[in-house]
Amino acid sequence: MAYSVMFAALWVVASTIVAMLPMRLQFPPGVVLFISAPALIVWLGHDYGWVFGLLASAAFVSMFRNPIRFYWRRWTGAEVQK
Repeated sequence: MAYSVMFAALWVVASTIVAMLPMRLQFPPGVVLFISAPALIVWLGHDYGWVFGLLASAAFVSMFRNPIRFYWRRWTGAEVQK
């Protein structure tokens, strides 16, 4: 098994653990997971092809849809509800 798959599995376990934390404790580890995910997706895509990279990207966007939506609205100047 490639290291990229092992790290992806560890990333999934870590994100599941972070999701079980109270909301006030989710932000710092969530940011680390959010930042590390694109590098991991590129690594998976490099090892297994663009289809798996696309599937990993879809899973990432699905998991982080609310933070992505929030920051997209904030960066484009749209109204942000806090």
